[in-house]
Amino acid sequence: MTDKIAAEEQLLEEARARGAGATLKVYSKLSGPGWLQSAITLGGGSLASALYLGVLSGYRMLWVQIVAMLLGVVMLSAIGYVTLSTGERPFGAICKHINPVLGWGWLVAVLMANVVWALPQFTLGTASLQQNLAPGIGTLPCVLLIFALATTVIWFYDSGAKGIRVFEWVLKGMVALIVLCFFGVVATMTFSEVGLEWGAIFGGLVPDLSMLRAPAPEFTPFLDASAVGEWWRAKIVSQQQDVMIAAAATAVGINMTFLLPYSMLRKGWGRAHRGLATFDLGTGLLIPFAIATSCVVIAAGSQFHTKYDAALLDDPAAAVKNDGYLKELDARLKHGLDDAAYEAASVAPALEETLGEEGFAAR
Repeated sequence: MTDKIAAEEQLLEEARARGAGATLKVYSKLSGPGWLQSAITLGGGSLASALYLGVLSGYRMLWVQIVAMLLGVVMLSAIGYVTLSTGERPFGAICKHINPVLGWGWLVAVLMANVVWALPQFTLGTASLQQNLAPGIGTLPCVLLIFALATTVIWFYDSGAKGIRVFEWVLKGMVALIVLCFFGVVATMTFSEVGLEWGAIFGGLVPDLSMLRAPAPEFTPFLDASAVGEWWRAKIVSQQQDVMIAAAATAVGINMTFLLPYSMLRKGWGRAHRGLATFDLGTGLLIPFAIATSCVVIAAGSQFHTKYDAALLDDPAAAVKNDGYLKELDARLKHGLDDAAYEAASVAPALEETLGEEGFAAR
């Protein structure tokens, strides 16, 4: 490992002497930990947040996740710079130089985040297999397959220098596949009959904080036509705020702040690799994340923004069986009604009439 690191440092020094082009070429060859961060963050949280950003605002909040990730890359770059400059393990350094309470608090928070964020990926992976790749397969075989694949990939990372290279190749391939899939969706939509408004899309890359206090302008005709437009306006703004905060929060997780420095130290990186570390985060994390999440926002904004579910209007029975619709209807009824009027107008009688006494009791 020592000979390998010495050879890398010599390669970096020679590349810097030859100029920017040679340096970037060597950086691309040696990159790795940034792609690991990208594989971690491109999960259900980021993709769900991107979906709802598009549903609520169309293309107007494209900038949210990109700005959040840019800030995250700045933070991670600072963590990497300190780690590679000192060569110390971050947990030990914090406990020694700052405060053990902060160090242990960080560690416990990372463990909790891994449980909260990682375990749901089994559900996401199972759903992907059952709904797309292998319909009819049971839940247990899906979970065991995902567990076996994850264990195998992690084993490669812990099996030495060659294993780390295999691990990084797998991660780069997975991230590239994710990006290509979403990019393909947007490309298909661009050349289809539906088409995309690229002027509005590029406009959505400009930060617009007005979305924190006002609904997307596309909702204005509907709100003006409603007798309770202010209530709906407040509800939409509240949802926009929640989704913007969720999108920013899921861009970079606390577990990433722990894994990054240790993955760099595991590769033997030191002071000579500080520039490489920043480049690695930019190309391996920021660019794939920005492309993938932007494509999700674009697709969702094109297909779902200000669109309604016709089935809920055309088929009352389908509306009654839709939990989300019932919750929205119930909240709307509470607005402006006293308790007696609300009870009289409650959706419960209609629900019981549609489902029958036994069906209503079961729900």
